[in-house]
Amino acid sequence: MKVLLLNGSPKANGNTALALKEMAAVFAQEGIEAEIIHVVNKDIRGCVACGSCGRLGKCVFDDVVNEVAAKFEAADGLVIGSPVYYAGANATVMALLQRLFYSSHFDKTMKVGASVVVARRGGCSATYDEMNKFFGISGMPIASSQYWNSVHGGAPGQAAQDEEGMQTMRTLARNMAFLMKAIALGKEKYGLPEKERHAWTNFIR
Repeated sequence: MKVLLLNGSPKANGNTALALKEMAAVFAQEGIEAEIIHVVNKDIRGCVACGSCGRLGKCVFDDVVNEVAAKFEAADGLVIGSPVYYAGANATVMALLQRLFYSSHFDKTMKVGASVVVARRGGCSATYDEMNKFFGISGMPIASSQYWNSVHGGAPGQAAQDEEGMQTMRTLARNMAFLMKAIALGKEKYGLPEKERHAWTNFIR
């Protein structure tokens, strides 16, 4: 099994990375391969609503978004980590996620998702809610922990001092590992849930 973890912080080795590494260590103990990708050091533009992905099966801007999409398709779970900026996620990681989820057309049903947020002080729960929206619209179960998936730290390295936050990350990874294993067994025995043809309804006709 494999989990893909996206570091959405500009700092490759900052507090967001610490939180994700805490999870990756638990995944290793659980026999699950974990790959952490630092994505926000890349030049990632936002979606321009060109619709080319419907024809190409991938984003027309052939950058790290398409690289991540291939890894996401092969993974059993996805963890998105971001620092908190004005009670929201990093703008670059949001651009990546919007393009990633919109342009990748593979079935994401029952891949397990988790959001991890890091802040000096506040805005964690709003950012956590913002990132979970991508999982909820994609048929992806959302992994939970003993608390909302947040860690506190200002200067790089301070998150290591947040004992409850680090414990929350370890618990999250264990819960996520259990979910992925349980879903794999369920798929083996029962298959994926039956899907109806999508009923597209606009608010204005």
